[in-house]
Amino acid sequence: MLNKTFKIKLTEDWKIQSSEHISQTGQEISTDPNLSTNWLQTQVPTTVLGALVANKVYEDPYFGENLKAIPTQQFKTPWWFITKFTIHPEQADLFAHLNFDGINYKANIWLNGHLIADSKTVDGAYRRTSFDISTYTTVGNNILAVEVIPPKPGDFSTGFVDWNPAPPDGNMGIFRPVTLLLHGGVHIENPFVQTALHYNGNTEAKLLIATELHNDSALAISGTLIGTIGNIRFTLPITVPPKGKETIKVDPTEFPQLLIKDPKLWWPIHMGEPHLYHLDLTFKIDEQTSSTTSTRFGIRQVSDYWLDDTHRGFKINGKKVLIKGAGWTDDLLLMDTHEKIEAQVNYVKQMNLNCIRLEGFWGNDKKLYDLCDEHGILLMVGWSCHWEHEIHMGVPVNERFGGVYKKEDIAHVAQAWEDQVIWLRNHPSIFVWTVASDKVPITELEEKYIETFSEYDPTRPYLNSTGGVGSDQHVIGSEDVISEISGSSGVKMLGPYAYTAPIYWFTDTKFGGAYGFNTETGPGAQVPQLDSLRKFIPEDKLWPINETWDYHCGMYEFADLSRFTKAINERYGTPESIEEFDKKAQAMNYELMRPMFEAFQVNKKKATGVVQWMLNAAWPKMYWQLYDYYLLPTAAFYAVQKACAPLQLIYNYGDHQIYAVNDYLHSVMDLTAQVQVYDINSEIRFEAEKTFNASPDSAVSLLPLDSLENLSSTYFVNLRLFDSEKKQISTNFYWLSTQEETLDYEADLGEFAFHTPSKQYANLKALSKLPNISLDVSYHIERKKGEQVAVVTLKNSNDCIAFLVHMKIINKKSGEVIVPVLWDDNFISLIPQEERTIRATFNVDTDVEIKVEGWNVDRTDYNVGPSPKVID
Repeated sequence: MLNKTFKIKLTEDWKIQSSEHISQTGQEISTDPNLSTNWLQTQVPTTVLGALVANKVYEDPYFGENLKAIPTQQFKTPWWFITKFTIHPEQADLFAHLNFDGINYKANIWLNGHLIADSKTVDGAYRRTSFDISTYTTVGNNILAVEVIPPKPGDFSTGFVDWNPAPPDGNMGIFRPVTLLLHGGVHIENPFVQTALHYNGNTEAKLLIATELHNDSALAISGTLIGTIGNIRFTLPITVPPKGKETIKVDPTEFPQLLIKDPKLWWPIHMGEPHLYHLDLTFKIDEQTSSTTSTRFGIRQVSDYWLDDTHRGFKINGKKVLIKGAGWTDDLLLMDTHEKIEAQVNYVKQMNLNCIRLEGFWGNDKKLYDLCDEHGILLMVGWSCHWEHEIHMGVPVNERFGGVYKKEDIAHVAQAWEDQVIWLRNHPSIFVWTVASDKVPITELEEKYIETFSEYDPTRPYLNSTGGVGSDQHVIGSEDVISEISGSSGVKMLGPYAYTAPIYWFTDTKFGGAYGFNTETGPGAQVPQLDSLRKFIPEDKLWPINETWDYHCGMYEFADLSRFTKAINERYGTPESIEEFDKKAQAMNYELMRPMFEAFQVNKKKATGVVQWMLNAAWPKMYWQLYDYYLLPTAAFYAVQKACAPLQLIYNYGDHQIYAVNDYLHSVMDLTAQVQVYDINSEIRFEAEKTFNASPDSAVSLLPLDSLENLSSTYFVNLRLFDSEKKQISTNFYWLSTQEETLDYEADLGEFAFHTPSKQYANLKALSKLPNISLDVSYHIERKKGEQVAVVTLKNSNDCIAFLVHMKIINKKSGEVIVPVLWDDNFISLIPQEERTIRATFNVDTDVEIKVEGWNVDRTDYNVGPSPKVID
């Protein structure tokens, strides 16, 4: 039995050069290898600027204001990409297909002197193109040359919005994989597995499998399609017409084995295991394999539901899921590596988040989607709002529908949408398609989207906009985001996006508070730790805050840190050094981020989802991130990890009560809540215990804290949760003010109203009076299966609270903080006489040391003890 199929990734050994330096034609370039001898080496996927940075033409583009200095005129003209591939003699009789998953923006493609596609065919960043090149290949070396034409204003390109500057090259390049498929005449394309669940006492899964068979030969070809899913097997004889295709669909009607009893389901994190299956398809001609493909899928069912006919929520496998997510962005130059993507998905899981929102179809390949499938992380996927606003498109747009309203543009974007849906539809992690961001698609476009869903993916709900329903009172803009076809999206996008007091999330009912589904929101800036600031802010610009800091903020309304620094000054006291600012910034990062997620947890009955804006960073920045560009978490990271824990106690800033939250789909019995209130002198002013049972997917009030007396202006609430065996299973620690923050809902903020300022700030300045103390610190390192685990034990032998204790793992050789690292907990507070052991997992195989510091803990005072013990 012969295998006559080969899939070759054309990744390595590419070269690039600007067309400004080339006088030869594409025909000449693709026939004479000597013409590209002195071009820059690169690999694909890459953008042009990404390749220039990799070749050190531009070094440290993200440091200081270096990005400004990169000339943009060189990216206004086409650039050539060239590579070679080999056809071996034994492959000479095979057919060849060349596939491009993404070129930004247009291209002319030449192979061995032949123009196989021009810029009318290869047109659009999100178009996927495929070409039969069988008549143009030759045994031996083949030269592929691609003239990439950059995007221009009005093009529907990749893009960023207000969270960083635009890339100087507009991300022009071959930014997704190029593959060469060699086959025996018929090749398999676009396999798809639809799953539908039925409940009759037991769960049954009905599988509908569809795929396309393409015949590149001039003769009709008969053969057999063979499919396997584990022990399940089916065969189907098929004849494919010459130069044609057949769309094949099989289901349990013809193949009863595709009705699976008690299947292993795909579940999001905390709801179950994300089980995955593999579909293998093979087409054989006379017992010879002409084509084969493998597809991974999950058996799960997505549906939506409505609260009060206003707010949309989602269910997975019939169970409601509170969406707890954050917004993703790719690297500014689309230079993400698989290792960095994997680290970030691990971070998402570590934070107990269950969702990533992609404002756009991000990724230079499918790695992000694959990892979310494996880890049970839900994905919201769809278009970005940068097509909806003139400031980003560079041309006038329609006020209601954005940039896609002309007939030719509607056809273009509809085809791009179809290409992306077919590319990604087998990923169970994708639970909803978002066909617009701030606005809604024009009717003619939405009709085309619906046709695509009907034909290519009827398995998921879609959102006509991630903006939409507005507040319960419909006070802002709801008339702008109502579709003529599908009505309201049922979700809201009312911010806030800048400094927001903790109490807001629990009490607001008009804007971004904890009701409905807030698709993007957050408390504003999350400034990186000082270790990271030093990597992109020049030493002479570190302090005080200045224009270089501003350059690394957001855009437009978010171009400085004024709201953030005002809040620090008013609440914590004005910092006098960069070190003091770092300490107070991380305290505020934590304090402001935690209550947003906690409020949605507490308000489960009226809240269906929240997406922190944002998760990560396209470049080193000050705004909207839970970990920074260098993968060093801010304190907000650990605030989210705490707030989204599946079983925990929460302090409600609005009604001053303690709530118990259980995210699991099962009851947890015989729990004990311990509540302590400390004053600024670390003396207990209130103490209580309560035993209770936690119902599935519940949030209930346990006891009030609204009548406490004789408190200092700043005080602490310490919450501990114990299981039936009195083992501590969660902690939560708050620093609060008797001067409650008062919101100014009537403030005149001009046109941009996605921010609610404070009339009066909370007063936390007494924190500066905490006496400096030292901790007893011991640790050892365990090595397990290529990983290292640091086990750190902290003991506070003092009569004073150790506030916001922060642990770091340091590379002994370089002195750098090691990232990525997964801490059980961090930025923790220890009550007097408390001892805690914290574990951290990391993959760097080098000698390390642990550094511990805190708000009132001087790192240099520690008695770390003997050399760390290593356990293999």
